Amino acid sequence: MTPSPRLSAGVITADLTRLGTELEILRGKASWAHVDVMDGRFCPKLTVGPDFIAAVASAGIPVDAHLMVEEPRRYVPDIAAAGAAIITVHTEATRHLHRTLQEMTQLTRKPGSFMRGVAINPGTPIQAVEPVIELTDLVLVLAVNPGWPSQAPAANTRRRINAVRELAANCGAKVLVGVDGGVTTANASEIAGWGPDIIVSGSAIFDHLSPVHNLELLTQALLRPVSKLVAGEDEEVAHVRQ
Repeated sequence: MTPSPRLSAGVITADLTRLGTELEILRGKASWAHVDVMDGRFCPKLTVGPDFIAAVASAGIPVDAHLMVEEPRRYVPDIAAAGAAIITVHTEATRHLHRTLQEMTQLTRKPGSFMRGVAINPGTPIQAVEPVIELTDLVLVLAVNPGWPSQAPAANTRRRINAVRELAANCGAKVLVGVDGGVTTANASEIAGWGPDIIVSGSAIFDHLSPVHNLELLTQALLRPVSKLVAGEDEEVAHVRQ
């Protein structure tokens, strides 16, 4: 049976005027509070920065900081100092991805270590993460194009999750695989059945009237992964997943 993924709950869509109360909803239900840091350049939106991450971290909930910014090297030290437990940068956001991961690795040797993540957009080849796979703890597969709301998961997402598993296995690297985008209470069980270690979902929790109820529906769905095998799926990939 496919193991249940852990939930990283996006908080940018929460009611930020009552952030403390919204975060309490996640306690004991989500493994991380996922914070989308957007600079208005890599993505159309402009969101939050290190001060917001520090505020979330001060509530005692680990922060998963997803940097959708140009040249993330400029931001990583401040995000790390703010207390992020995961820092994810995009392959598409920098000409110097390897240098960025090297610098992140140096920072993890200081107190308050964090997990190093690399994200890939739906149109980016999986091979883009190969040069840094040994410096990476998490590969985040985006199921939607970042910055645009109300998108359904791209049809190739399951195949791309499997491809990351295979790439990591071929490189002898042990990484977590996450999926981010388009996760709803209706499709969460199916996406969990694709085999990710981490699922990111925010609007499914906070964009409706009852976040507590929505979160319960979502966490219950993740406990019941629905595995729908696709024709020709590699048995070795399925084995690596376990």
